[in-house]
Amino acid sequence: MILNIFDDYDKQNLMNITFRQLEVFEVVARLLSYTKASKELHLSQPAVSMQIKQLEENTGLPLFEQVGRKTYLTEAGREMYHYCKTIAQQLEEAGEVLEQLKGLKSGRLEITVATTANAFATRMLSMFNKRYEGSTVSLDVTNRERLLRQLADNEKDIAIMGRPPEDADLVTEPFADNPLVVVAAPDHPLVDEQPIPLHMLQDQTFVVREKGSGTRTAMQRFFEEHNLSITSSMEMNENEAIKQAVQAGMGLGIVSIHTIELELETNRLVILDVEDFPIMRHWYLVHRKEKRLSPITQAFKDFVLSEGRNLISHM
Repeated sequence: MILNIFDDYDKQNLMNITFRQLEVFEVVARLLSYTKASKELHLSQPAVSMQIKQLEENTGLPLFEQVGRKTYLTEAGREMYHYCKTIAQQLEEAGEVLEQLKGLKSGRLEITVATTANAFATRMLSMFNKRYEGSTVSLDVTNRERLLRQLADNEKDIAIMGRPPEDADLVTEPFADNPLVVVAAPDHPLVDEQPIPLHMLQDQTFVVREKGSGTRTAMQRFFEEHNLSITSSMEMNENEAIKQAVQAGMGLGIVSIHTIELELETNRLVILDVEDFPIMRHWYLVHRKEKRLSPITQAFKDFVLSEGRNLISHM
């Protein structure tokens, strides 16, 4: 019984085996004829013989034997043929997968988006998925801190967020405007004021995002630049909670205009006409600089950069 017929082979020689040698061997082993193999491979018979001779030199054992006019596999040849068929099958499968990826018939996209981008990101992904029906999308909606950690740990292919960090290891590309507006409940006293002087906001209470969020940072920077201070009644780590608190009359809020489409349509929130607003920011696509984007990820990036602005403006 042979435990491993190649145990005594020179491993260095085995490393010299080429795919071409295996391809030629597979055909000869299957047809058991050098003449028929040369016709199928469109090679001369001496060329086929040379490939087999080089393979036998690399393995250190004869793979074929001639008995009369017939060609037979040796014991080593049968073992080699078994592995050769397995390798050929795996290479064929790999080729099919790679061709599918080139044609974007399949592929998995791992994307993370800031909570404030979720309102439009899901619809953008739906449109992208219809265009590339064979793709699979994994979407994670999270806060800024966790999003940046996912990028740092290379957990996700690409991210959609507001203000990205100034990090040399990241590629950041803006694709659409992201206006921040002041919102209030429909019965708020300032709703009837048009326009509202900026200084009047100092007398108002705000419901704000948690420290470190992009919206909170942009809001603080804006008021500092205008030498104003505001009062916050509550701090929340989700945009949805901010909207609900404002609707309940707990204060004013500053949110991305792209997050309040439904509330505006149903008159649950109103955008206040405040001097120097909106605060103009941008939405960004972000990924690690050294990240090798898969074909489906590159397709999504191209899709967003070319069509993202128009898609968001019509949402």
